[in-house]
Amino acid sequence: MCKGPTVESKLTGSEGKETVSKYSWEEVKKHITPEDAWVVYNNRVYDVSNWYDHPGGAVIFTHAGDDMTDIFAAFHAQGSQAMMKKFYIGDLIQETTGKTQRQIDFERAYRDLRAKLVMMGMFNSNKWFYVYKCSFNMSMWLTACAMVYFSDNVFMHIASSLLLGLFFQQCGWLAHDFLHHQVFKYRKYGDLAGVFWGNLMQGYSMQWWKNKHNGHHAVPNLHNSTAESQDGDPDIDTMPLLAWSLKQAQSFRELRADGKDSAFVKLAIKYQAFTYFPILLLARISWLNESFKTAFGLGGSTANAKVELERKGLQFPVLEKLGIFFHYIWMIALCSGFGRFSVAYSLAYFFTATCSCGLFLALVFGLGHNGMATYQAETRPDFWKLQVTTTRNITGGSGFPQVFVDWFCGGLQYQVDHHLFPMMPRHNLAKTHSLVKSFCKEWQVGYHEADLVVGNLEVLQHLSKVSDEFIVDMIKDFPAM
Repeated sequence: MCKGPTVESKLTGSEGKETVSKYSWEEVKKHITPEDAWVVYNNRVYDVSNWYDHPGGAVIFTHAGDDMTDIFAAFHAQGSQAMMKKFYIGDLIQETTGKTQRQIDFERAYRDLRAKLVMMGMFNSNKWFYVYKCSFNMSMWLTACAMVYFSDNVFMHIASSLLLGLFFQQCGWLAHDFLHHQVFKYRKYGDLAGVFWGNLMQGYSMQWWKNKHNGHHAVPNLHNSTAESQDGDPDIDTMPLLAWSLKQAQSFRELRADGKDSAFVKLAIKYQAFTYFPILLLARISWLNESFKTAFGLGGSTANAKVELERKGLQFPVLEKLGIFFHYIWMIALCSGFGRFSVAYSLAYFFTATCSCGLFLALVFGLGHNGMATYQAETRPDFWKLQVTTTRNITGGSGFPQVFVDWFCGGLQYQVDHHLFPMMPRHNLAKTHSLVKSFCKEWQVGYHEADLVVGNLEVLQHLSKVSDEFIVDMIKDFPAM
């Protein structure tokens, strides 16, 4: 373990015994990289440098140099604190945090709300709900297969491919629930269900998804504090295709010797409001590629995923490979019409299902955070404000009834509530929603909701705003343009 200097060295008490080391907040903030990572939990300081054996993986480094008290509670089972003892190095000097009494009271209040929800049983799953959801999903898959097997009608095949795309989307929500440990208390069961609904039915690597998604939950809409740190959100790492802030749009300049934007970056950011939906159509292809690389040891999708795989390997190395292998076996059979279709017709079926899935998925999770507040990692707000101000809920409206939104979005229509309580089963989020909304109003924390149409318009307007800022910035730097 790499321990930096203490602000107050170990002190000797009146009886000659060593007392606990004390660290200022300024000192903690210096340790922000995986190789030198300190975290704070309940005002105690822990040195977790190079701890890639962390059960949750490299996500722990997203809070290097920061307070992880609330995100720890959001992701860990009771009793997990015991594992932290060996990393304890001292206490935080609370007076150095700069928190006001109102902030301290606010943090205590939202922790009390979480405790109240635990007592209400909001974190207990209804297994019959998930039996129904799993059965419904499999019926969609069987229907899509039957439409190809028993019919030679081209319109029936188009409908089948679109239904398959919707099936993939709904599998995404199911895998999401299982891998967030919303269903089973014994986490291995949830991970194995994730292999079924992720690897086998979608072609996605369970471990690739967990690494990426857990990192996103820990630090939504945060930009990395340094090039070496891993405290940013992988889900907004979309350059050079899309930029969600002016700083992100400018971020590729440091990669070039002349410190200027490339012609591609200028073009992509200028027209990003127009290319947003076409890019979403290709999202599933990118995820299939990253999943295949992860499962078969061909590289990680992010820097911390790469190191995590090198240090830990896959949780289920054989099952991950078998799941993806058999996914492509049944996909080839279906896309080829069980041997009847031509190569061109088979590819048309595959890309219709694949591109529609990318759009169906991204329409939901894109609304969850895109176009909301973004922050620099080193100046992030507290847990509650970070999760709420970077997240948008989806409501019925603009011709889409609430019952459709609830089904189509798979629980993520309550994205704000889910981000605050990621291990809460989706069927309990509606009950929690009113409490969360009331709490935010009481403490004057922004809480945003929009329907599917208005929300997507907000995303496009935000992309256009960043484009305009980027163009104005270029003109200032290069007035001769």
